[in-house]
Amino acid sequence: MMKDDTTKLSRRNYLMAVGAGSAASAAAVATAATQAVPQAAAVVEDARREAAEQGTSAHMRNYYRTARI
Repeated sequence: MMKDDTTKLSRRNYLMAVGAGSAASAAAVATAATQAVPQAAAVVEDARREAAEQGTSAHMRNYYRTARI
């Protein structure tokens, strides 16, 4: 009878350890994701700023001219 109690206890400990490990890894992923977002936003903003500084090319002006209704 004692063997059944220790088996249940070890299963319970194993499942709690797996649950805690999953929560810790999810927290680590969430932290890494929130750090990546500002960097990606900065890259997009720099690209938008560079495109705005260059202005429109002749090809783009021709497209806009022909696309008018």
